Amino acid sequence: MNAREVVHVEAGALPRLAQTVFSDGRSRTPGPRMQMAYAVQNGSAREARYLLSLGTGRPFTEWRVPAEGPLPSLAHQLPMLSWYEREMADLFGMTFEQHPHPQPLVLHEGVQCLAPPMLAAAGGAPLNYAPAAAWTPMLDNPAIQHLPFGPIRADVVESAEFQFLYIGESILHYHPRLFWKHRGMEKRFEGCACVPAVVLAERVSGVGSVAHALAYCQAVEDALVVEVPERASYLRLILAELERLYNHLHYFGHLCQTTTLKVGEAQGLLLEEQVKQIIGRHTGSRLPRNLLVPGGLRRDLDLAGLDSALRALTLPIDSYLRHMDNTRSHLDRLITTGPLTRELAYDQGATGPIERASGIDRDARRDHPYAAYGALHLEVPVEEGGDAYARARVRARELKESLGLIHQALMRLKPGAIRAPLPPVTADAEGLGWAESPRGTLLYAVSFRVDGRLARVKIKSPSFSNWRVFPYTVHDSNMMDYAINEASFGLTVAGCDR
Repeated sequence: MNAREVVHVEAGALPRLAQTVFSDGRSRTPGPRMQMAYAVQNGSAREARYLLSLGTGRPFTEWRVPAEGPLPSLAHQLPMLSWYEREMADLFGMTFEQHPHPQPLVLHEGVQCLAPPMLAAAGGAPLNYAPAAAWTPMLDNPAIQHLPFGPIRADVVESAEFQFLYIGESILHYHPRLFWKHRGMEKRFEGCACVPAVVLAERVSGVGSVAHALAYCQAVEDALVVEVPERASYLRLILAELERLYNHLHYFGHLCQTTTLKVGEAQGLLLEEQVKQIIGRHTGSRLPRNLLVPGGLRRDLDLAGLDSALRALTLPIDSYLRHMDNTRSHLDRLITTGPLTRELAYDQGATGPIERASGIDRDARRDHPYAAYGALHLEVPVEEGGDAYARARVRARELKESLGLIHQALMRLKPGAIRAPLPPVTADAEGLGWAESPRGTLLYAVSFRVDGRLARVKIKSPSFSNWRVFPYTVHDSNMMDYAINEASFGLTVAGCDR
């Protein structure tokens, strides 16, 4: 994995530095890209950290800025940082000058706390809440109607509230209100030993258990300078691609549900179930969990028969994708729905299949190889349309790539060790890990205390990024297409509400 280069920056120099680095970011693929921003408490001092990638094969760079007073907001220059700055303001009490949207993000209107929840001074004090109206834009036309939908919604979907401003069927403005069940996962990591904490990582987002565990383990391994055995690297890759397979098949089943293609919905969910059964037979867990650990794997896996089982599914998956692509009523609901331009995808921080469907050629498996990806051939699917159909096309092509990657890995898999011992933790050790999850780039930044336990774990979830982008495809759309558009993004609320 690539190393992380640390650059210490004074607050006043931050806007000029951002302007210099990102002045031509849109024009180069892959060029520089801000990945996330987060806060760290060192004793009584706070620090803002900005993580960026400068291009394929180059180390990540992290700007570290002391937050002794207000910081200049970078949201005007880099709009995707807007949510990160608001998150730091809510949870760490930091102030960002001239922020374009200074409303609360994680702590809803009406929440009162004695101290910012992520600071040591908070001491686990409960939050007080007084009902308050949610923020909405000013309305100057009596014809505009306001629909607050949620947070309790039909079916078994996750808790989220959506504010619609509309006239008739036309949506003028859309504002998602998330974080109703924010679980404080990053706070839960504090004080944990690094090996048991894998259990927490696997539960940040259930449908991304492998990706979260993998990114977390790689962050710990980076901090402790541990080299994972070759067999473990290939097994990790296989598990990650199996997770991508069932996630993408579920995606297509849900997408067919929203376009009322009931046979397509049933077949997609059946194929998802068949992949999960294959995973369960070979790992003992359908998701799968309790396998990854810093240093490698908890136990070895017998994957005899996995290749033949997946080959038996290849034809049904190809047939399924082909039938969807030949169903005109299904395509009519996808083509031109929820368009996301390349510029918006870049500016607002889209990741994974969402950015690749808008013409941005980025994939952490290729650009910053980890596990055994650097030894295998990977074609990264990219589409230019930016609409719901393009997003589905990217995932359809990724299904085939995942099957190919698993086959390549199985051909190269050799007997050997599956776990490396962990050395003692050095004082103030820090590490960075990443994975290209089914929904996009996932990042973990970890730091340790002098006693060897975790001091801070920051999680950059792809759904946090893509929920930030999604509203821009809803403005000026219509109510009839909303469910299809949301399904085409493949979002999770749990991944966002960390």
